[in-house]
Amino acid sequence: MSHFIKIIYFVRLVLVEWFGLVIAYFFAGLFIYLVLRRLHSRRFSVAFLLVLLGASIFFYVPRGLPHGFQSPFFLTTYGPAPGPGLPFKNVYEFFKNFDRFPRVQDIARDPNAVPSPIERKIPATVEFHLTAKEVIGEIAPGVYENFWTFDGTIPGPMLRVREGDTVKLTLTNDPINLHHHNIDLHAVSGPGGGAVSTNVLPGETKTLTFKALHPGLFVYHCAHPNAANHMAHGMYGMILVEPAAGLSKVDKEYYIMQGESYTTGELGRKGLQIFDTEALLDGKPQYIVFNGRVGGVNEKMNVKTGEKVRIFFGNGGVNLVSSFHVIGAIFDRVYPEAALGSVEKDVQTTLVPAGGATVAELSFPVPGNYMLVDHALARIDRGAWGMMHASGVQNPEVYDGEIPAHPIVGH
Repeated sequence: MSHFIKIIYFVRLVLVEWFGLVIAYFFAGLFIYLVLRRLHSRRFSVAFLLVLLGASIFFYVPRGLPHGFQSPFFLTTYGPAPGPGLPFKNVYEFFKNFDRFPRVQDIARDPNAVPSPIERKIPATVEFHLTAKEVIGEIAPGVYENFWTFDGTIPGPMLRVREGDTVKLTLTNDPINLHHHNIDLHAVSGPGGGAVSTNVLPGETKTLTFKALHPGLFVYHCAHPNAANHMAHGMYGMILVEPAAGLSKVDKEYYIMQGESYTTGELGRKGLQIFDTEALLDGKPQYIVFNGRVGGVNEKMNVKTGEKVRIFFGNGGVNLVSSFHVIGAIFDRVYPEAALGSVEKDVQTTLVPAGGATVAELSFPVPGNYMLVDHALARIDRGAWGMMHASGVQNPEVYDGEIPAHPIVGH
C-alpha cells in the first residue's frame, strides 16, 4: 500500500473518529454565536457562548477525552485492566512505520501442520520457542489487516506434549512490534496460565516452565491487557496434552481454529482495515474464519474413503460459540470440550465455546467434497467454512444419487 493511501486512512481516522466531535462543537458554537449576534448585543452573545463552552467542556473532558490519548473516544469499560482501545501513540507509530511490518502472503496456518503422536511412555522435558509477530496480511481477497500472531500465522503452532511432561516455553517479542505481549496457556496450573511470567516488551524474551498435569486439548493466547483485543488480532493457538496412555491411532490429523475479526470497514471493503473496538465490545465481527482468513483451510485437506480422520478444532473467539459441523458426515466420536477422558458417539454437531476446543473423529465411506462449517449458517457468508475432499470408489450401498459434474459448493 502506498504512502499516500496510508496517509489518507490515517487522516480519515483522526478527523472522523477522534476530532469529529471537536469540529462539530466548533462549528455549532460559531453558528450559535452568529445567530445570537444578529439578534442580541455582542456582550450577550459572548456571555452565552462562554456558558455553552463551559458546559461543553464540563461534559466532554471527563467523558470524551481519551485516557492516554486512545482510540476510540467515549469508551467506558469495567474490566480489571485497561479497555480494548488503542493508545493514539501506537496508532500513529503503526502508520508511521507501516512499511516496516512484514507482509505475510498467507496468514493461514496449514491444517496439516500437526506434530506427530508421542510414542514414549515416560514423562520428559519438552522445550518450545514462540515469537510474537505483528504483520500485515489478507483476511479476504484484497482486504488487509494488521495481524498480531504467534510465529507469523493464525493460529500459532500446535504444541504437543504428554501428560506429566515438564514444558519449558520461551516467548520472544519481535523488536519491530509496537505492543507488549505474553502467553496464557489453558493447560497451565498457575497464575494467569503463565501470562504473568511472560509479559515481554518489543525485543524482550522470557521463559516459563510448567508441568502438564491434565490431558486435553487446550487453547493458548495472548492475555496482555486488553486480552480480547490481542486475541481478536489473531494471537491464539492450541496445545495438546496427550493422556499417559496415548490416543488411538488414526490415519490423518488436522488442526483448525475458528476466529473473529472486527473491522470498521463493512464486509468486503478492500484495502487496509482499521480495528473496530466498539464492534468487539458488541460481539459483532465482520469476518468469522477458519485459520485466520477466508478459505484458510480450503484445498489443503485430502483424505481417502475409509480413512479415520481426527480434527483438533478450537475456537479463538473472542465472543461467539461455534457450532462445529461437517456437512454430509457424522462424527463417530467426539471428546466434548476436548476433555479426553469422556467421549460421545454418533454426533451431528458439537458446541465449541469461545476459548475452548473439541476433538472429533470421523471417516468418509463415500467420496466427494465435505464442507466444514459453523452451523450458525449465516456465518458462512462471513467466511466460516472450509472444504475437505475424500477420494475413492463410489459406494452405492451407502449413498446412491447423481452428483453433478460441477456441484454446488459443499456437495
